[in-house]
Amino acid sequence: MFDLPTETTEDRKKYREFRKKLINEGFYMMQYSVYVRVCPNREVAKRMIERLKVNIPPAGFVQALMVTEKQFNGMTYLAGKPKETVKASDSRMVII
Repeated sequence: MFDLPTETTEDRKKYREFRKKLINEGFYMMQYSVYVRVCPNREVAKRMIERLKVNIPPAGFVQALMVTEKQFNGMTYLAGKPKETVKASDSRMVII
């Protein structure tokens, strides 16, 4: 999850670069400024976070939250519907 400034041309450039890095690392936009990615275990997730730290812009906020696939599948949609490109089951989440 992130909230980065976009007031100046340089801010917007850093925002685009960070977003592009997320996408290149296999992240999927769940909603505006909230990106998700499945990692097979906690160690892989920690290494992913370390790789992302190198590309974080100096201003703004970037946060990471690790949840299990079971917790993710238990998410309740209060408004709207889940995107059809994400299919989840108790055993695996697949992004198509």
